[in-house]
Amino acid sequence: MPITKMTGIAASDGIAIAPVYLLAEPDLSFETKQVEDVTAEVARVDLAVTQATAEITAIRNTAAESLGEEEAQVFDAHLMFLSDPEFVGQVKTKIEDEKINAEAALKEVSDMFVMMFSSMEDNPYMQERAADVRDVSERMMAVLLGVKLPSPATINEEVIVVAHDLTPSDTAQLNKQFVKAFVTNIGGRTSHSAIMARSLEIPAIVGTGSILDSVADGQVIIVDALEGEIITNPTPEDIETYNEKALAYEQQKAEWAKLVDAETVTKDGHHVELAANIGTPKDAEGAVNNGAEGIGLYRTEFLYMDSADFPTEDEQYEAYKAVLEAMEGKPVVVRTMDIGGDKELSYLDLPEEMNPFLGYRAIRISLDQQDMFKTQLRALLRASVHGALRIMFPMIATLPEFREAKEILLEVKNELLAEGIAVSDDIQVGIMVEIPAAAVLADQFAKEVDFFSIGTNDLIQYSMAADRMNERVSYLYQPYNPSILRLIKNVIDAAHAEGKWTGMCGEMAGDQIAAPILLGLGLDEFSMSASSVLKTRSLFSKLNKSEMEALADVALNQCTTNEEVVALVAQATADL
Repeated sequence: MPITKMTGIAASDGIAIAPVYLLAEPDLSFETKQVEDVTAEVARVDLAVTQATAEITAIRNTAAESLGEEEAQVFDAHLMFLSDPEFVGQVKTKIEDEKINAEAALKEVSDMFVMMFSSMEDNPYMQERAADVRDVSERMMAVLLGVKLPSPATINEEVIVVAHDLTPSDTAQLNKQFVKAFVTNIGGRTSHSAIMARSLEIPAIVGTGSILDSVADGQVIIVDALEGEIITNPTPEDIETYNEKALAYEQQKAEWAKLVDAETVTKDGHHVELAANIGTPKDAEGAVNNGAEGIGLYRTEFLYMDSADFPTEDEQYEAYKAVLEAMEGKPVVVRTMDIGGDKELSYLDLPEEMNPFLGYRAIRISLDQQDMFKTQLRALLRASVHGALRIMFPMIATLPEFREAKEILLEVKNELLAEGIAVSDDIQVGIMVEIPAAAVLADQFAKEVDFFSIGTNDLIQYSMAADRMNERVSYLYQPYNPSILRLIKNVIDAAHAEGKWTGMCGEMAGDQIAAPILLGLGLDEFSMSASSVLKTRSLFSKLNKSEMEALADVALNQCTTNEEVVALVAQATADL
């Protein structure tokens, strides 16, 4: 009997019903055969070139529209190889000389080109061409074998994307007009695909374990990302039930939408700031439409990840300017480049490390490769005149790191002023508190920073010594554990003692269980996915801050486990 229901982690709210689009590596295996009709085999190569060219051109055009012209230029190299008489000519010559099928000839020639380019160690540009040859030959091979090669950028009908996992670049290509939801085998609420799904406001369920092997391409499924359930073989009755549930959820969102222009004020009149996390300038529109009072985290690494090379100063300036202008004077916290861990760049040669999350990443790269860092800081400072800029350094573990980063920032500012370039004189500079060492020493950091923003995604995994992407230890990802809450309180209290503010830009900030406790702890700014802002504003309007202070005190001093805190909050908010 086929499986009718699967469960996973609800990563981005919503309900969707649509056919499956399998985003999986296709089977491109083949047998080498001797052929008699060489002319027909050569004609198959010409057909593969024509069709592959049409497909890549379509992908390039879509990428240019959704991601920008620079990102799309990577496909120009692919088109160049397809029109290269040397590459295609050698495939045809091999068919004619050895009388083998087109698949075998293509494989041998492409392997030779890949080996040739890969061996050019003194020429990184040519080494990178090896990847282009692999992509082009894979697409030609798929045409020859009659196999569909998935490409998220070319989806043009309503579907639910199903994959083992989605890379940030995969997710960035999803057009929410057509992609109604996505489901993956692996991942958690804090994985980058989940974070981007919330930014795009696409319903998502991750960590199902085996969804990719449980559904077929084109099969209609139901994704209930409110409950973390997938109905894989829905009956007409199931579809009717979930259509009604989807309608009810849309009506709830319409109620929340009435709060879009309201301040975030508790029942007893206490105001907190609700901000949005974004990854691209385009996301600022979603933040504004969802009533965000600022941007609490602009993840600038996507500027680097969505580019074929280091983004220039002018390209970065335009991106930062666009966000600052879109927010019309509301504060914008920009995090400097946070590459490393699970975020790599094809053009940045990072070392192979046993544990990259604890290695050469974020501010450690910036302080080591200062030319790259200064380019970003110049762009940020130039853009500062267009809004209320706040600069945040990630992965700070020690005071000397912060001092060095701030010193470089001041050096760049002085250079710009000497060049006659205007820079705002009201830029706050802070750090992301995601390393326990910084949280423990917050009283000393607070004397030198303008603000803290707590990055709970990493703070939790580092505090619990548990990789948040490792499903075997995922039970230790405990945002409500009293030990985590005490670290958060230490940071907030340290900031307040020096007259500074503390925000939170980890996923915990928009968590409906955590929010009441964080309010009680005195958190000043809550930054979350734009789609969570109105729901959280509605929640705060029903909470009494003084009561939440008492609740937080019990959580910190009487609860001993994550589960006890969850039960405590559930009891306190049961009547809301």
